Amino acid sequence: MKTIIKKFKAMSLRLFDAKTNVTTDTGLSNEMKTFYSNYLINLAEPELVHDQFGQKHPIPKNGGKIIEFRKYSALPKALTALTEGVTPAGQKLSMSVITATVAQYGGFIELSDVLLLTAIDNNLMQATTALASQAGRTLDTITREVLVGGTNVQYAEGQVSARANLVGGSATDADNHYMTVEAVRKAVRTLKVMNTPRINGSFVGIIHPDCAHDLMSDPKWVNVKTYSDPSGIYEGEIGKIEGVRFVETSEAKIWKKAGKNMATGSAVATDRDVYATLIMGANAYGVTEVTGGGLQHIVKQLGSAGTADPLNQRATAGWKAIKVAERLVEEYMVRVETTSSFNDAPAN
Repeated sequence: MKTIIKKFKAMSLRLFDAKTNVTTDTGLSNEMKTFYSNYLINLAEPELVHDQFGQKHPIPKNGGKIIEFRKYSALPKALTALTEGVTPAGQKLSMSVITATVAQYGGFIELSDVLLLTAIDNNLMQATTALASQAGRTLDTITREVLVGGTNVQYAEGQVSARANLVGGSATDADNHYMTVEAVRKAVRTLKVMNTPRINGSFVGIIHPDCAHDLMSDPKWVNVKTYSDPSGIYEGEIGKIEGVRFVETSEAKIWKKAGKNMATGSAVATDRDVYATLIMGANAYGVTEVTGGGLQHIVKQLGSAGTADPLNQRATAGWKAIKVAERLVEEYMVRVETTSSFNDAPAN
């Protein structure tokens, strides 16, 4: 019996001593390919809203590169009573002129014939998507940079007089210069004093999500979802407070590390982000383009370059646009600069 058991054990060991093929074997590693998903996650695009509230002034084709905006000053009050039978002196109109010169912007991607023939993805389509994103963000930023260059600025609720003195990160809430309803109220007061015309009955604000988060905690905030009349909602609109309808965008201007960070028990350091919230009325700024020269998507197929591409090796996709933006009435727009309870926002 012992002899049988020994023979069975020896046979069992021989049965399980075979060379098993595994995926990590050198000779088989090339069979293990990374699974490639055909599903591509589209880039998350920001809300591009900075052109939304400007006057639109297209320049006609062959009308030159310079656009002229004209503004007439209001006449003074006529407080002197008329003398019976006497014609008073006439009055003269006063006009000021603002000029702006359009410029052209654009970009392109070059694709080889081999890439187009062999790549798993449709690279021409992906290039078009990427270029569309670039074009949108570029044109939006051109307008944004003009708007945030305005001279009518308010630092938080007006507690400080310079961007570098704005504070965030303090353990004492009262020390922080975050976006508040009082800051909005003061900006609205500035616009009202200047008799700023409203847009569809309200002022409008362009705000970063970080600042919107700080503002939306106020009980007076009215969420856009609760509007009694949802028609006419602006692109990117999130709600309203104190007569200002706010649109939200991650493309709102941020000055990186331009403010102060005040942490408990530490010295003040200049490393807090500062955000611009634009609050404005009608006719505060204008945007223009040359008719027929707005945003264009341009695709050049393989060989379209003629003798410059004799072997049909290169195709391109690109865009170009002619544009300019200009502030028209400084008094009709207030730039409110604040820090936020959040920090380290992506540079934009």
